[in-house]
Amino acid sequence: MALFDPRSSMINRRRSIAQGRKVKNNMPIESLSKLVLSVWAALWFYATAAVAATPSPALLNAKKDADARGYTFITNHDEIVSKAKQEGKLRVLAEMEPPTIKAAIKAFMKKYPFINLHIEEITGTDAARRNILEIKSGTAKDWDILHLSTDFYNEYLPHLWKMDIVGMAQQGILQIPVPMIDPKHRNVVGFYSRFQVTAYNKTLVPADKVPKLWEDLLKPEYKGKKFAADIRPTEVAALVPAWGLEKTLDFARKLAAQDPIWVRGGSRTVTAIAAGEVPMMVGPNFHTTKRAMGKDALGNLQLVALEPVPVRLALEEAVQTGSQHPHAALLFLEWMASPESQKLADELEPASSSLHVRGGIVEQELRGKKLSTVSWDHHQLMDQWQGKVFEAYGFPKAESKR
Repeated sequence: MALFDPRSSMINRRRSIAQGRKVKNNMPIESLSKLVLSVWAALWFYATAAVAATPSPALLNAKKDADARGYTFITNHDEIVSKAKQEGKLRVLAEMEPPTIKAAIKAFMKKYPFINLHIEEITGTDAARRNILEIKSGTAKDWDILHLSTDFYNEYLPHLWKMDIVGMAQQGILQIPVPMIDPKHRNVVGFYSRFQVTAYNKTLVPADKVPKLWEDLLKPEYKGKKFAADIRPTEVAALVPAWGLEKTLDFARKLAAQDPIWVRGGSRTVTAIAAGEVPMMVGPNFHTTKRAMGKDALGNLQLVALEPVPVRLALEEAVQTGSQHPHAALLFLEWMASPESQKLADELEPASSSLHVRGGIVEQELRGKKLSTVSWDHHQLMDQWQGKVFEAYGFPKAESKR
């Protein structure tokens, strides 16, 4: 009879384990190893997720600060996206060109296909006046995002959702450059920058006679219908941040004494300059002039940015109080500040990107130049400044032939 050999039994047992066979009351090492690894992976995942989901002290302090101010503060971008999916649609008023609107809808819905976006163009003082009356009467509730006309800026503020966009941008919840956002009211974003130039016809204004500074326009050779000036003096009023009010008004009086061609609006006058009907105009928007230059087959229309260059905010947007789709609205505001949207603004508006977006046409054009920037602090004073400059002009009337 064969005797029991414990060494032989242990050897056989080790062979069984090595071959992955089940051993009574034991689990194969391969299965045990996989189980341990799975458990560790699960523990690591949930621990990491818990850490990621825990707001940082800075984020908690930002939320606490927003709460104290009476503002809403969302600490997680994923939460915004999740709630926007539930909302599913968005209605926006914006002062954008129709081609830009069409391209923006396509691009935004490609990024967020679960949001049905509608954008409607609003432009001009009369349309803004009607809209603010509708907002005040409660008949504009269908709009989630409002366009804030500079002329009525203060009147919109009580009707805006108090969302701390400044704080959320500072904490990286929303990817929006902080200088784009009103630091005082914290819930309005200006996506474009406007600056004024002097447009001229190169066949009528020799290169050595093109002004470089604002003061150049006061020289004797520019007296007597040698250039056009807008009776709504946005460009001169925007010199106040750099010059101060008194120097600006003194310049306005001297400019009026040059007996310019008084006009209203830059678009038609710039076209007239390209056609050789007007030699030069002070103050048309850069983007207006660039659009006209693109249509000037002869290339006679040129521009120069007189220093200090007057720069101001444009396309100010905010979420209306009581919006049915506020989280979708936040995603749209964030997207409008994105490189994709800013590129569309340069291509289609055209040349209307924000000064605060590095590499945009506006930022490149103004890089290294002395600026007179109408900041958010000055924003609400522009209407007052324009009125004072118009008075300094002597209350002129636009010439009907222009």
